[in-house]
Amino acid sequence: MKRRRWNPATWVSLVPNGLGQVKPNHYWEIVRTVWENRDNLGKAWRILNEGVCDGCALGTTGLRDFTMKGVHLCTVRLNLLRLNTMPPLDVHRLHDVSTLHHLNGRALRALGRLPYPMIRRRGERGFRRIGWEEALHEIASYMRNTDPRRIAFYVTSRGITNETYYVAQKVARFLGTNNVDNAARLCHAPSTTAMKQTLGVAASTCSYRDWIGTDLLVFIGSDAPNNQPVTTKYLYYAKQHGTRIMVINPYREPGLERYWVPSVFESALFGTRLADRFFQIHTGGDIAFLNGTLKHLIERNWLDREFIEAHTRNFAEVQATLAQQSWAELEQASGATQAEMLAFAEALAQAKSAVFVWSMGITQHEYGVENVKAILNLALARGFIGREYCGVMPIRGHSGVQGGGEMGCTATTFPGGRPINTESARWLSEQWGFTVPDWKGLSCGEMLDAAAAGELDVFYAVGGNFLDTMPNPDYIRTALGRPRLRVHQDIVLTTQMLVDPAETVILLPAATRYEQRDGGTETTTEREIIFSPYISPPPAEARSEWEILLNVAERTQPERAHLIHFSDGQQIRREIARIVPEYEGIQHLQRAGDHVQWGGRILCRDGHFGTPDGRAVFTPLTPPTMSLPPNMFMLKTRRGKQFNSLIHSERDPLNGAHRDDVLMHPSDADRLGVREGDWVVLRSATGEMRARIKFADLKPGNVQVHWPEGNVLIDAHRRDPVAGVPAYKALVSIHPVKDTVMQETQ
Repeated sequence: MKRRRWNPATWVSLVPNGLGQVKPNHYWEIVRTVWENRDNLGKAWRILNEGVCDGCALGTTGLRDFTMKGVHLCTVRLNLLRLNTMPPLDVHRLHDVSTLHHLNGRALRALGRLPYPMIRRRGERGFRRIGWEEALHEIASYMRNTDPRRIAFYVTSRGITNETYYVAQKVARFLGTNNVDNAARLCHAPSTTAMKQTLGVAASTCSYRDWIGTDLLVFIGSDAPNNQPVTTKYLYYAKQHGTRIMVINPYREPGLERYWVPSVFESALFGTRLADRFFQIHTGGDIAFLNGTLKHLIERNWLDREFIEAHTRNFAEVQATLAQQSWAELEQASGATQAEMLAFAEALAQAKSAVFVWSMGITQHEYGVENVKAILNLALARGFIGREYCGVMPIRGHSGVQGGGEMGCTATTFPGGRPINTESARWLSEQWGFTVPDWKGLSCGEMLDAAAAGELDVFYAVGGNFLDTMPNPDYIRTALGRPRLRVHQDIVLTTQMLVDPAETVILLPAATRYEQRDGGTETTTEREIIFSPYISPPPAEARSEWEILLNVAERTQPERAHLIHFSDGQQIRREIARIVPEYEGIQHLQRAGDHVQWGGRILCRDGHFGTPDGRAVFTPLTPPTMSLPPNMFMLKTRRGKQFNSLIHSERDPLNGAHRDDVLMHPSDADRLGVREGDWVVLRSATGEMRARIKFADLKPGNVQVHWPEGNVLIDAHRRDPVAGVPAYKALVSIHPVKDTVMQETQ
């Protein structure tokens, strides 16, 4: 479709740049970033101009991407820049950790980069500086004297490169354990599981360029303008090409309703209306809504029968299951009406192409795998997989997570997605020259359970902060205090480092991706493997992430060190290409801008799926029961002005909510007898939280609070039974704070 010129029909307002609106101030963010990095502007510029973004997984290389022309820069990347340019912290601040307990994560980060290895033993007030040799000797001593089943490695997604993921999982297996996991577990493990079972592939089947020109772009449980703000430029151009955008979500997200794209003059001036229609459903009502949509498609024969018959199986079972689900049941479970489901079905029927995008609003449920399968059922029924401008996309919020699983940094798969079993372990043992364990390891949540139960002796965390990312912080604090040795390999201080040791805690200073020797690679949501070059040396004694892990393994088993050693990053990339066939070409990436997209623009092209028989698999699904007990609400956590758990502001510029606000529909507030701005107490079976009422266009009966603040209300053991991802939601009661003095104190 030919691109339109300026389109006043999409404008938000004639007021220039949305003055007076609740919206991000992108130009002020640029000024603030320059000021924050004024002591290291040269490095900051080289990172932006040459490096691969360490924010979300859209994958800009320098100031460009692979989807459209022009400068591509977002506030997430600007907010993260200071982590890469700030000077080392004064290690004297760590001599007494009691002086740090009152600081939150943002304040701890502001102290500066970790410059030297540090150690703290049981009973000591704080950390003292040690040399690398002493630190490695200490860790190796614990490793050698510990049953490998009682050792666990966790790798976050904070700018982590494919090289580091690959080395981390290889080191774990070299030391005899499959207890290794990464941050993708908390986000898209249900997507990986469902897509592998249904399509035979565990990654986005299309590319970002397919957004621009598709007839229909559907966001389900995703607030891309908040978590991946660069996408708003794609959405602007999609609208210019005639794409309709529809959103399925409990909350009418302001950022998806309208946005001012700063790098597009028309949008920066007048704003852009993005979503053509919202379908507001209950939290957890996705399966019922999507089942109802599919039921309409079947009853009206709005299906791609030819595609279904030629390229799929089990559709008859789905059809039979849906025939048994009444409209009354689907309406009650979804929170939407039969007419709304019909409207969405009609949009799909009228579209010749569609792309489905989802995120943690879909995956972070105890039935996250089934949620994803409901989306896949719908896409398959219309034949919207395997061709241009069509596909399914679990959009990644972090620059490292796509590669983490593909490098085998999980407890359930080896590199390349090979299942952990005797056959795969034997093959990998032959490739590596040492015995690889063939037993299923512990996932992230299971590691913490084992730690809490006293069944973990060594816990090695590369980045991350479980106190902020996992449900029920009190439980997590207990778990972190149980292993004999905790190792935190990171670039800055976090609150979990300050948890008192059972015996020993060691901090290891790491380099960022821009300081990684020989550069490194990232894999984006659309499967682009991009090379990010070395920019500058790390501060003080910090070392590249993969080198630290190698040092630990080589010191632990020096007699076998030659079996694990890599001399440089290029050697790692050559081995990745050999062990993970999809990554063929990574060994040739050496300069800024080098990239290769594994699988090409489209996966499952022409209906050829990666399943054993080459056919996609429909799954019969029964919606979960969604009835609320009297005077109870379904609470879900959400993101604000933050990146993962790194909070950048106390106020969300997209909706004006503060970190201690609870979003609620005005009708629910009336029922409770509270007004906007009133303080309330939210109580769940796990804990309680004080919050302030903020009105929002949210499905009545549902409320939202910020994450991680709301984690005190979440049950740490409520997880998807297949993928292991926590369900970041809870049934809560809400109680007004009547005491005037308490109101004023709050």
